[in-house]
Amino acid sequence: MKTYNAKPGEIARDWYLVDAEGKTLGRLATQIAERLRGKGKPSFTPHVDTGDFVVVVNAEKIAVTGKKLEQKTYYKHSGYPGGLRERSLQEQLDRQPTEVLRKAVKGMLPRNKLGAAQLTKLKIYAGPEHPHDAQAPTDLEV
Repeated sequence: MKTYNAKPGEIARDWYLVDAEGKTLGRLATQIAERLRGKGKPSFTPHVDTGDFVVVVNAEKIAVTGKKLEQKTYYKHSGYPGGLRERSLQEQLDRQPTEVLRKAVKGMLPRNKLGAAQLTKLKIYAGPEHPHDAQAPTDLEV
């Protein structure tokens, strides 16, 4: 019996809708990363993008445990000497709430072109509205 390898043209992609309100950041990110990679499908092939699209709403209302709001820091660098900037999780949620979840999911995907392609199938919105009604996403309970 031969091992099945998915071809890029024969992959069926579904759309899922996730409401992030009150969900824990890391636990939600692992479920989303698994859907983006397609690991729950029987046709999963590690070197082919077999994942589904995931639409996340209410990203600004995500929850964390402990003192992470004050102690967890996000870094960015301008490229110039002394250009390192840091923000706490609370500041990041106030300024760019979608990037908190995007960065958590990105860290759980492969670090290559395949991971970058899988990350493009993630659509995150801070509020309850999203423009993907035409794709008829099904609700995903996490």
